[in-house]
Amino acid sequence: MSSMNLKALKVSLRNGCSSARRVVVRVAVLLLCALAASTVNAQEAESTPTIRVGMIGLDTSHAPAFATLLNAEAPKAELAGCRVVAAYPHGSPDIRSSVERVPEYTAAVRKLGVEIVDSIDALLGKVDAVLLMTNDGRPHFEQALPVLKSGKRMFIDKPMAGSLADVMAIFSAARKYETPIFSSSALRYGPGTQAVRGGSIGEVLGCNTYGPCAIEPTHPDLFWYGVHGVESLFTVMGTGCESVARTATQDTDVVVGKWRDGQIGVYRGMRNGTHQFGGTAFGAQGDAPMGDLAGYEPLVIEIVKFFRGADPPVSEAETVEMFAFMEAADESKKQAGQPVEIETIMTQARQAAEERLAE
Repeated sequence: MSSMNLKALKVSLRNGCSSARRVVVRVAVLLLCALAASTVNAQEAESTPTIRVGMIGLDTSHAPAFATLLNAEAPKAELAGCRVVAAYPHGSPDIRSSVERVPEYTAAVRKLGVEIVDSIDALLGKVDAVLLMTNDGRPHFEQALPVLKSGKRMFIDKPMAGSLADVMAIFSAARKYETPIFSSSALRYGPGTQAVRGGSIGEVLGCNTYGPCAIEPTHPDLFWYGVHGVESLFTVMGTGCESVARTATQDTDVVVGKWRDGQIGVYRGMRNGTHQFGGTAFGAQGDAPMGDLAGYEPLVIEIVKFFRGADPPVSEAETVEMFAFMEAADESKKQAGQPVEIETIMTQARQAAEERLAE
C-alpha cells in the first residue's frame, strides 16, 4: 500500500467521519494491507530462482522417472522450483542394457524439455546441481570429479561406485572440494523402513531383508542390484557391522552380518522367483514388516531438499560401511563362506582409494 493512500485514510479518520464511514475506512485499510502483502509474497515467489538440475547418464529407468517428477506441469509442492534442464546421455559400451537404453531414455527426457549436451563440462555450464545417474558404477569417480571441483551439489544414484575404494575416493574428493554429496537407493525411503528407523518398534535387535539380486559381471555381485535390499538393511541397522559371512548358490545369496552389539542383520538376494522387496525388523517393542518400495517420489523429495541446502540425508559413514558389507560378502564367497572382518576390507580399500586419488 502506498504512503499516499495510508495518509489519505488517516486524514479522513481525523476529520470526524461517522461511525459507519470509520468502519468502512478501517476495512479498506485492512484490505489494502492484505493486497500489498500478497503482492510482495507473489513477487518474492517469482524472484526465487529455479534450481536448474543436470543429469549425467541416461541408461537407467531412474533418469526419465526422476525427470518426469521434477518437470511435471504441476509438480508437488515439495518438488516445485527444481527442474531438469540438461542431460549428458553417456552409456557403457560393455554393458548391453546400457547400450540399448540410452536412445530410448534420451528421447524420453528430451520430450520433457531437457536439453541434451555432449560433455559434462557443457552440462556444468548450464546447471546448479547434478544427478549422477549412470547405471554403471565404474565411471562414477571420473564423472563425479569435475562436478565436485565445480562445487555443485550432487546426488549419486546406485551403485555409488564399482568398488569400495572408489566410494571412499569420491567422498574424499567431496571433502577436499567442500562439495556436499549423498547416495541412496529408493528402498531407504519405503514407509515401513522409515517407520522402523524412526523408532516404531523401539531398539532394533535384528533385521532380515530380501529382494532381487541380478548379477552384472563387471561389478561385485551385490553392487548391481542387491544394493537395494542391503540399503534397507542398513537403514534400520545403522553402522557397526563387524563381520560378514555369505552362503551362495546359483539362484540365491544369504549374507549374514554381525553387528558390534550382538545384533544380526541378514540379506537374502534372489535371482529366481519373486522380484519383490521386503523384510522384517525385530525390535525391543515388537516386530514389523519393512524393506518395501514406495516408488521414487520420496527419494526425489529428499534430493530436492538437499539441492535447496539441507544437509545430506544419508551419512558418509553409513554409505561406506554398506559398500564394505557388500565387498566383504564377495570376499567371503571366495573363502567358501568364511566370515570376513569389515575392518580388513576397509583398510585395503583406504589404501586403494589413496592410490586412486593420486592418479
